[in-house]
Amino acid sequence: MERTVTATPSGARGTARATAHHPHPHTRPGHPLRVAVIGGGPGGLYAAALLKHLDPRRDITVWERNAPDDTFGFGVVLSDETLGGIEHADPTVYQALQRDFVRWDDIDIVHRGVRHTSGGHGFAALGRHRLLEILHDRCRELGVDLRFHTEAPKDLPRTHDLVIAADGVHSTTRETYADVFRPRVTAHRCRYIWLAADFPFDSFRFEIAETEHGVMQLHGYPYAPDASTVIIEMREEVWRAAGFDELDEAESIERCAKIFTEALQGRPLTSNNSTWTTFRTVVNERWSHGNVVLLGDAAHTAHFSIGSGTKLAVEDALALAACLEEQDSLPDALAAYEAERRPVVASTQRAARASLEWFENLALYLDQPPRQFAFNLLTRSRRVTHDNLRLRDARFTEEVEREFGCPPGTPPMFTPFRLRGLTLRNRVVVSPMDMYSAVDGVPGDFHLVHLGARALGGAGLVMTEMVCVSEEGRITPGCAGLWSGRQAEAWKRITNFVRAQAPGTAIGVQLGHSGRKGSTKLMWEGMDEPLPEGNWPLVAASPLPYKPSGQTPRELSRAQLTDLREQFAAAACRAARAGFDLLELHCAHGYLLSGFLSPLTNRRTDAYGGTLEKRLRFPLEVFDAVRNVWPGERPMTVRISATDWAEGGTTAEDAVEIARAFAAHGADAIDVSTGQVVADERPEYGRSYQTPFADRIRHSTGVPVIAVGAISSWDDVNSLILAGRTDLCALARPHLYDPHWTLHAAAEQGYTGPGATWPAPYRAGSRRPRTGRTDAPKPRLSL
Repeated sequence: MERTVTATPSGARGTARATAHHPHPHTRPGHPLRVAVIGGGPGGLYAAALLKHLDPRRDITVWERNAPDDTFGFGVVLSDETLGGIEHADPTVYQALQRDFVRWDDIDIVHRGVRHTSGGHGFAALGRHRLLEILHDRCRELGVDLRFHTEAPKDLPRTHDLVIAADGVHSTTRETYADVFRPRVTAHRCRYIWLAADFPFDSFRFEIAETEHGVMQLHGYPYAPDASTVIIEMREEVWRAAGFDELDEAESIERCAKIFTEALQGRPLTSNNSTWTTFRTVVNERWSHGNVVLLGDAAHTAHFSIGSGTKLAVEDALALAACLEEQDSLPDALAAYEAERRPVVASTQRAARASLEWFENLALYLDQPPRQFAFNLLTRSRRVTHDNLRLRDARFTEEVEREFGCPPGTPPMFTPFRLRGLTLRNRVVVSPMDMYSAVDGVPGDFHLVHLGARALGGAGLVMTEMVCVSEEGRITPGCAGLWSGRQAEAWKRITNFVRAQAPGTAIGVQLGHSGRKGSTKLMWEGMDEPLPEGNWPLVAASPLPYKPSGQTPRELSRAQLTDLREQFAAAACRAARAGFDLLELHCAHGYLLSGFLSPLTNRRTDAYGGTLEKRLRFPLEVFDAVRNVWPGERPMTVRISATDWAEGGTTAEDAVEIARAFAAHGADAIDVSTGQVVADERPEYGRSYQTPFADRIRHSTGVPVIAVGAISSWDDVNSLILAGRTDLCALARPHLYDPHWTLHAAAEQGYTGPGATWPAPYRAGSRRPRTGRTDAPKPRLSL
């Protein structure tokens, strides 16, 4: 007798590999035979069924405090990937689910009386009650002991080999061992309520209601031939202004049905002991402790707007069962389970948070053109992209592009954009990247080749690294500068090359001063570490070192502030004579001007410290001094850190006001970065992780923005531009990997046009090289 453990394809993350055909011939060391499951939701039940299916000798008990049919919500959405894992691991459950699934392809977005439909999405849903019935039946069939109306005993870890804590978002198990699991629970800004309608929507429906109290939204989808889930959501302040905090359940339901009467076809809504609640994101530093392991919402939550809660719980169960089969000991199995699931969950939580925050900030997008609004909603989590949506529904995507102003056959990234007197031929910016390769501040052959290659590579705008306004303002001895005429002449050599050899590519200069982050080693020798010798004195808004091991800067006096303003203005004059098309003032990443903006680095008690208005004073004075000498037809941008990623630092709300202030003084665009202000920051990394800050600034202020931060693909750029989240996209590492990134993006999309012009000597390489024969003769006869 033998069992089979079948591996999943490498791309199908989150699905279990275990398929049991025969019982175990023997017990391996650490193989858990006595298993307790706390919580009778889908994740806990499915884990119990899988483990019993894999080894019928197991004694498995599920402890559920509620009745069998008590459940929160109505419908459950599962992805094709999750269903594939279920089919592979337990065909009996899969076949039962298949019989009850409702399937559909369309998403409808209804806003201001106009409905836009996007197809090709592929959803499957069924009633939550029915899902539980199927899992109850399967557990009973296999011999799992289901105990309802029963609290789990406290001593389960002592009496059982394995305890699976699937006891939900308010997990008692998680709280019992909070010192080990170290949970972080974050409450968000919206209230929502789960309801149902007695008819099926014919699509996944999003409907926006603009009321006198604020914006409300409906999320609806069918889960049975005669029923739909309906979720009503709004910000806390809107909920209170509308009086929902004073209504009972029946009154709330009636009010919701009245607000969304058109979507509901005048039909009533029903509840299931439904209450208004606030979504909470749960994250745990650890998922297991001894023989206790967290599963589903006890371990992690993800906002319902991407339909992921039950999906994640079921996938957890699949992975846990597989790891218990594959590993020789329980500790190894639990470690493997967490190692497999944690990155998948983290990715889902990032997508869910992006979706959640999009709906929290829904009011910002209401005035977008209607099709762009719909596209923005569909791509809000960054998992559905421009290219992906074009594959699903080419007609809808083409309509969005046409409304945006894309000429036929032109991807959004290759449309032009105007800043003051400068028209960029496309939306791609080579982000400023410090090269630390100058000698005495003079850019040399390396800079000519580095910047020249990227200019030839097709980007609309190529930015220099941070160019320092004084010798004392360098980060490292290798930093480039513009404090002398000799440096200006060296820069002019580079701008002349770009103008002659890459016509149509603009080149910009970023001016800055290191502040307290200066006098350090070259990046590859020890980033932010002090020089072993030859250090120079540092200055900053306040006498605070960047790192405990670093040099403490002197607090700038009024006279020194005046000198610094003059240094910035003199450097700007040299930049203008050097032929730069655009100038960016560096007010980010903890350098001198950024140090004035952040309350964590500006502790001054004079006119330049304290409130945000006072902290802005010196950076605005520098901006004004530079703007006064910079040619009027040439644009100026400002790079800011929109958050410090640290408690007590710059917030997203502060960033909007900072952007608004610079725009009022004449900034043509805000380059929105984040962090690097304090050494103990905790950034929330992920794909395009900084773009929500740019998005918020753009829609709050109306100021053009440049988005930056882990934007790595041309699909990302097209998605961000077309959704209206940014005007330009700055990419750094992709341009280090491929200096011709923009031209290659055009070739890969089959685009030829004014937005991506190949230099004459390179035109022979403008088509992607073939990698092998694809024209082998095909068989024509069948014998």
